[in-house]
Amino acid sequence: MSFAQPPTTPLRRALFRAPIWIYRTGLGGLMGRRFVLLTHRGRTTGEARQAVLEVIGGDDAAGTVLVASGYGRRSQWFRNVEHEPRVLFQLGNRRRRGTATVLSPQESGEALVSYAERHPAAAVALLRALGYEVDDSEEWFERRGADIGNDIPVVRLTPAGAAGEHHPGLSAP
Repeated sequence: MSFAQPPTTPLRRALFRAPIWIYRTGLGGLMGRRFVLLTHRGRTTGEARQAVLEVIGGDDAAGTVLVASGYGRRSQWFRNVEHEPRVLFQLGNRRRRGTATVLSPQESGEALVSYAERHPAAAVALLRALGYEVDDSEEWFERRGADIGNDIPVVRLTPAGAAGEHHPGLSAP
């Protein structure tokens, strides 16, 4: 079994961060509804940090978005939202304040299966690019979401519902 590793070379890091500049230049609409710009707080610095993540599901009526941590629980953005769940997320050109909630292992497995059923080629290609040895069966995706030690946790981004909910330092129009 292979374990996904974050980019280690400066060139790979720059390529992985390039989509952030698309959002920063006001062209987030070009990313469509398949990607989300997540702004979160660094757990040690308290500074705003950003990551562009692939949307694996959600509920349009509720405005929720599901994203997966391809690098598992050691991903910096994932560790940050576990520490401070108040976030800002941008889907297309729409920015929202909200809360990040880590799904249970069972829910994560179900979300990954659903994503793989809707986008089988993309799911397999993405996970292989991240270094996983993918068996494209439903069971593989379910196990990967539910396996605590070697998992791909899924996070639900929920728009803030309460007027006046405070998100220090994170602003949205």
